[in-house]
Amino acid sequence: MRAEAWVLYRAGTDGRSPESPGELRLEEVELPELGPLDVLTEPLYGCWEANMTHALERKPIDIVAARGEQRVVLGNCGLLRVLRTGRDVTGLREGDVCFLVCGNVLDRWGYVKLVHGYDGPGSMGVLAKRTVVPARLLLPVPRGSRHSLVQWATYARYWTAWSNWRLAYGTWRLQVPGDETPYVVAWGGGVGLAQAELAQIKDGARAAVIASSPSRLALIASKGVHPIDRSTFPGLAYDAARFAEDPGYRRAYRASERRFLAEVRAFTGGHGASIVVDNIGGPVYRASLRALDREGVIATCGWKHGMATEYLRAVECIERHQHIHTHAAARWEVDDAVAFQEEHGWLPEVSSVTPWEDVARLSQAYADGKVDDYFPVFEVNPV
Repeated sequence: MRAEAWVLYRAGTDGRSPESPGELRLEEVELPELGPLDVLTEPLYGCWEANMTHALERKPIDIVAARGEQRVVLGNCGLLRVLRTGRDVTGLREGDVCFLVCGNVLDRWGYVKLVHGYDGPGSMGVLAKRTVVPARLLLPVPRGSRHSLVQWATYARYWTAWSNWRLAYGTWRLQVPGDETPYVVAWGGGVGLAQAELAQIKDGARAAVIASSPSRLALIASKGVHPIDRSTFPGLAYDAARFAEDPGYRRAYRASERRFLAEVRAFTGGHGASIVVDNIGGPVYRASLRALDREGVIATCGWKHGMATEYLRAVECIERHQHIHTHAAARWEVDDAVAFQEEHGWLPEVSSVTPWEDVARLSQAYADGKVDDYFPVFEVNPV
């Protein structure tokens, strides 16, 4: 069986320079045979994830070459409709609409090591009109849900936020009395916004999210989260070499950092943040650490700009700062996350859906920073 799909080729095999970013190409792919524990599905909706852009940019690695393949079909977040099940599959039936649970390879505790539709070898993501998926990676969307399928299609960022918040908040609570209200500051992005909302809804935190566009700042405020305007500290992009060598840059950076820290202090009553959610990395990491209160937690589950970070261990020990790193969510965390989403409406309103034929344009717009929606949903097949 063959299916139409957006594919990404290994660097140097697509007629482009090996140093060039990749591009999506609409082609046909051959589907594998349906095994006894596999399911033939048709994706309905997907959500563009940052790791898909990393794959296209071939940063930090050429994901296609790392998988030992010539071309791959990306897409680790999407809703799939069951078309046919393998003979040994139980609990799923034709017509079920399911989440794609991304854990292609897990460690012994059930945490994700390799992601289906990204770095999991041989896996085919949701950027295909048909795909064969192991039944263990399918979880039915709550039947009779009061939320739309388009809303549910954004689930991956929410599950990632759930896992990261569970560990970050639990760690903070080990050090701080139970009657203390946590202050959470998150750098903008879908996971950061979801985590800020979760902190308020679930654990009574006061949360703020940093963003720069007027539409995003308005959205943050509409959710009862405090917006912090990134444009008021435009020079907050730390570069150690420039800081050491360029006096003008150093002055501009320090002025922006002081402005940022003043915003955080004002929001937290002068104490600093209990938890900073920083999925940006290098350019803002120094400022994130300085924004923390004593016994504070810096939590990350991503690396949008700058994977390598530095800190002074002595300072972090004295301040009793805790550094939390997570990746995706364990399968056993997902059920609780979905139940919480259904009960509390912990889901976004999706403003637009990109048509299938425009997915390549969406990928480029996302890479260029021209997608204002926190959750860029695209259609694969009609519902």
